[in-house]
Amino acid sequence: MKNIKGPAIFLAQFLGDEPPFNNLKSIGKWAKSLGFVGVQIPTWDERVIDLKKAAESKDYADELRDTVESCGLQITELSTHLQGQLVAVHPAYDAMFDGFAPKPVQRKPKERTAWAVDQLKLAARASKNLGLNVHATFSGALMWHTVYPWPQRPAGLVEDGFKELAKRWLPILNAFDKAGVDVCYEIHPGEDLHDGITFERFREATGHHSRVNMLYDPSHFVLQQLDYLQFIDFYYPFIKMFHVKDAEFNPTGKSGVYGGFQDWINRPGRFRSVGDGQVDFKSIFSKLAQYNYSGWAVLEWECCIKHPEQGAREGAERIREYMIRVTEKAFDDFASAGKNPKLNKQILGIN
Repeated sequence: MKNIKGPAIFLAQFLGDEPPFNNLKSIGKWAKSLGFVGVQIPTWDERVIDLKKAAESKDYADELRDTVESCGLQITELSTHLQGQLVAVHPAYDAMFDGFAPKPVQRKPKERTAWAVDQLKLAARASKNLGLNVHATFSGALMWHTVYPWPQRPAGLVEDGFKELAKRWLPILNAFDKAGVDVCYEIHPGEDLHDGITFERFREATGHHSRVNMLYDPSHFVLQQLDYLQFIDFYYPFIKMFHVKDAEFNPTGKSGVYGGFQDWINRPGRFRSVGDGQVDFKSIFSKLAQYNYSGWAVLEWECCIKHPEQGAREGAERIREYMIRVTEKAFDDFASAGKNPKLNKQILGIN
C-alpha cells in the first residue's frame, strides 16, 4: 500500500485582490501557515501563473516551482476547469459561459472553443515543465440540457454527443500523452462526464485513450445520491486526483435533487466545509489507501455558510486527521509459521 500525500489546497476559491491572497508568494505563505504542504494552481488566474509562459519557458516554470517551494510547499497539479468547460458548450449556455473566456473571443463560439483547446495544450506543456504528471479539468457539455429525458431523446443522440465530445478532446489528450501527463476529468453535474456511466461512455468514444482519467470529488456524488464509496471500488484504476470537499443532502416534501432553482443555502443538496457535511471521509481515505492511491488529498473549499479562511484552517487539520500512514506488515505477523511447503501439504492433506 502507498501513502496519500497532503494536505494540499486548491487556490481558486481563495485568490483575491487583497493580501495575502493576491499573489503566489503571499498566498503560499498563508497556506503553509495553516499546515498545508501542497497547492493546486488554477491556470486562468494571472495572479499565480502565466500559463503560456509556463508552457514555453522552462526557466519560468522553474522560477514558479522555486517560489512555491520557498514557502515550504509543492505544486500538486495545475487546473484548467474553466478552459476545459469551454471545449464543449451547448449554444443554450453560450452567454453564461462567455465570462470564462477573454473578451476577444466572447460571443464567438468557434473562436472561444479554439482558444480553450489551445489553453489545454499549453497546460500539457506547462505541466511537463513543472514536473507534474496529472492535470485537473472539466469535460464541458453538449448533452447536459437532455439529462432528464423529456421529451424523449432521439435515437442515437447520446452516441453522437459522445462521439463529438471525444473528437474535440482527442487532440488535447494526444498533447497530454506527448507530455506524459494524465488528464483527470472532475466528475461533476453540469458536465457530460458527471457519473461513472458517462465516464465509461466517453472513454469508449476516445478508443480507451490511456490519458483519460478522473478527479474524484465525493461532494458531487452526495448531491446526485450516488454511492461514492462503491464508486471507488469500480473506478480506482482511473482515480488519479482527489478533491476533499464535503456536502449534505436533506430532501424535503418541497424539493429534492434538482433544488427548485433555489440559492445554494436553501437547496436540499449543498456544499459544506470539510467535516460539516455528510461525507464519510474516514471510509474514503481507507478505500483509497486500500487501492494504493498515492496522489494528493486537495482541499476544495465551497461552503454557503462558513467563512473560507475558517474552512481552510479546519480543512488542513481534518485532512491530517483522515490521512493514514499505511502499514508495512500484517497485524498477525507475530503468529506466522513462516513458509514451509511440507507443512502446507500436510495441512491440505496432500501426500
